[in-house]
Amino acid sequence: MHTLFDGNDPQLVLFDLDGTLLDSVPDLALAVQRMQTQLQLPVATFEDITHWVGNGAQMLVQRALAGRIDPQGDEPDLALFEQAFPLFLEIYGNCCAERSQPYDGVLDFLAELKRRKIPMALVTNKPISFTRQLLSHFKLGHYFSVVLGGDSLAQKKPNPMQLLYAMNECNAEPESTLMVGDSRSDILAARAAGCPVVAVSYGYNHGEPVSQYQPDRVVDNLMQLVAV
Repeated sequence: MHTLFDGNDPQLVLFDLDGTLLDSVPDLALAVQRMQTQLQLPVATFEDITHWVGNGAQMLVQRALAGRIDPQGDEPDLALFEQAFPLFLEIYGNCCAERSQPYDGVLDFLAELKRRKIPMALVTNKPISFTRQLLSHFKLGHYFSVVLGGDSLAQKKPNPMQLLYAMNECNAEPESTLMVGDSRSDILAARAAGCPVVAVSYGYNHGEPVSQYQPDRVVDNLMQLVAV
């Protein structure tokens, strides 16, 4: 981490949630499959749903209704979406912490940053209600000075608005801020915001190697950042 900031700690570390801090796809997949079953639609595989995660709940439901990652040109009718989306939210709200777990190294890394008194913020495309529910369940909320969900501001990643808002709230400059995520949306948002970005190799980048989006570093475990 020091090598990205001329031997210093960053002023602020921004984190994505799904696929970065928490392995939340098991519960998202469960909710999608239950939604599809109730709507008498073909039930997607766990692998397909893994590739659909990362652009917010509305896009996940659109992909689930279309049965593919790019629903453009195959949009579900509005009536079906208006039935499916609140159903998904209700189902996921009841199961969002059943099977999700922090990834190896996450709790240790957050504790290490807190020990160093490095401010942290969470910038996720997940709706804020579920974000806060998961933070409470896993007792992670105390780590973050700012928590932003996909519906907290007018724009979400890959737009840089969330990142810039968090930097402003924490009085941090882009060149002294580190973004940590798992997907192209995180990398594109960081580039647009002007801050360095580290990607984790284990997340949900729509089935693509995250390295092809050229983050400043790729790690298999967040604790790898402590020693560099």
